[in-house]
Amino acid sequence: MPPYQVEFTRAADKQIRKLDGQIHVRIVAAIERLADDPRPPGHRQLTGHPGFRVRVGDWRVIYTVDESARVVIVQGVGHRREIYR
Repeated sequence: MPPYQVEFTRAADKQIRKLDGQIHVRIVAAIERLADDPRPPGHRQLTGHPGFRVRVGDWRVIYTVDESARVVIVQGVGHRREIYR
């Protein structure tokens, strides 16, 4: 099957641009891997909200998957103490 297309909300795009150095590289790599496997080992479904999250160290990538359109929509990126608020 062809890979999924990855899209970003406006908020997620801003959050990614603000990241510095190595964490930016690691998060972008994790998001790119979502195109091949939107439910990688270690992903979790969010409780009380639609969507999933993947961990990148102390950082989280929050996303939803549209199976019919084969699109992964990144909703937010942030540190674990801030992203769920």
